[in-house]
Amino acid sequence: MAGPSRGAGAGAGAAAPRRGGNPAAGAAALRSPPLLLLLPLLLLTCCIRCAAGAAQSNIILVLVDDQDVELGGMVSRGTRKTRERSRRERRGFTVTPLCCPSRSSILTGRYPHNHEVRNNSLTGNCSSLLWQKGPEAEAFPVYLSKQTYQTFFAGKYLNQYGRKEAGDVIHIPLGWDQWNALVGNSQYYNYTLSVNGKAEQHGDSYEKDYLTDLILNRSLHFLEDKSPQRPFFMMLAPPAPHSPWSAAPQYQDKYNNVQAPRDGSFDKPGKDKHWLLRQPVHPMPNSSLVFLDNAYRRRWQSLLSVDDLVDTLVKKLASTKELDNTYIFYTSDNGYHTGQFSLPIDKRQLYEFDIRIPLLVRGPGIKPNLTLKAPVLNIDLAPTILDISGVNLSTVNMDGQSFLSQMAPSLRNGTARPYFLIEYTGEGNPVSDPYCPKLGAGVSQCFPDCVCEDAYNNTYACVRTLDKDQNLQYCEFADSESFVEVYNMSSDPHQLENIVKKVDPSFLQTMNQRLIKLQSCVGNSCHDYI
Repeated sequence: MAGPSRGAGAGAGAAAPRRGGNPAAGAAALRSPPLLLLLPLLLLTCCIRCAAGAAQSNIILVLVDDQDVELGGMVSRGTRKTRERSRRERRGFTVTPLCCPSRSSILTGRYPHNHEVRNNSLTGNCSSLLWQKGPEAEAFPVYLSKQTYQTFFAGKYLNQYGRKEAGDVIHIPLGWDQWNALVGNSQYYNYTLSVNGKAEQHGDSYEKDYLTDLILNRSLHFLEDKSPQRPFFMMLAPPAPHSPWSAAPQYQDKYNNVQAPRDGSFDKPGKDKHWLLRQPVHPMPNSSLVFLDNAYRRRWQSLLSVDDLVDTLVKKLASTKELDNTYIFYTSDNGYHTGQFSLPIDKRQLYEFDIRIPLLVRGPGIKPNLTLKAPVLNIDLAPTILDISGVNLSTVNMDGQSFLSQMAPSLRNGTARPYFLIEYTGEGNPVSDPYCPKLGAGVSQCFPDCVCEDAYNNTYACVRTLDKDQNLQYCEFADSESFVEVYNMSSDPHQLENIVKKVDPSFLQTMNQRLIKLQSCVGNSCHDYI
């Protein structure tokens, strides 16, 4: 288990505190539901308590990369201690199943159509200069800094962060005191960090460089060096379980006999689905099965270090007597699939395995082992964190809702969300992929067995209805077919049958109107469910 002085750059990154801005400008195969928390009555009146001089609560957000729920990702995949450290379970969803737009939604509390990050590329607005001047300048850390929070970031930020075209490593987003951000996409070794605006190179030594452990060790140093007079916020974003799935040496022999689950929609044909789901080879060739099983095992292995990270942080907070006043959120940017509908590995699809995410939270006064059924979106994290800090939410422009009122029945004055939006903009290549020349141009994420996981016209928007009366999903594609998929999630939880031709046309019209409304909503209008 990693500790305060062990491995991965334990002593580095302790530069003097600074506020964000540009320094150059002077500034297992078991199933489990996703998870959440219940906040105590006293903290729901935080603004009153803070005004009276009571201590503000500390907050930690652990954001992993590509961790699923539907395929057992929160049971056997190295998160046993993390689950034991949590208190509440809840249905968590990402509003878009891809890293950069999802992380942008977490930071801003906005749907992708409002923060305008469409994919993982600079041309898709990922960490672009336009993003930095607009939505990033209104992200929730900016508000926390104004609430006197000490703020710390370590790990993956956005996929294009630190590129020269995106402002280079000198760019520190507003609101952060301590900044240890990975340049580019997830890596475990051989990467560059922006450490308070300066490039820091890392190699392939486990003791010095393994990124998950480095994140832990620098967070422990932050906890030791911070001011005891002010609350703190930490955002820790380890690379696991994203590819290349590099496990710590002590975990590389774990789960060697584990296979990806073969039930549900595994290796099922994409009948009556969008064309991208109809093109995979079926049944899957043995080469694809071997590949996805290896990925599945290595994902589990990489998460064992994340489990150590959470466990060590909790023990550290307990030893300093800060645990009772600290909220810890654990979630992922999106889900993941390994063989569902004969798709080898990836995310980007509208189905539950890609849009469901883990959501665990513990904090003061939270009763353990309880499940809350109302859905929470990743755009709800920002307003909830600000609500805990005492920010007046009427002063922020966010599409998400604080879920404090939902979690305290005695103060239930919020509106339970009966339906919500999932949206995604597909990515493709302008020329044909060498692995899949028969599909022509416009596809991407292709595998040697000629299965492509994405395309320009894999662009869709969905209404997910999830309440006591309806458990449904309605999706429209922006393609030449105007293709529609509809699923009854109560009778068909694995989304095997598209029932668009079986439902009443009036239902389709109602869902279409809801979708149009959600796709144009901004701020409070995203909470209007009439």
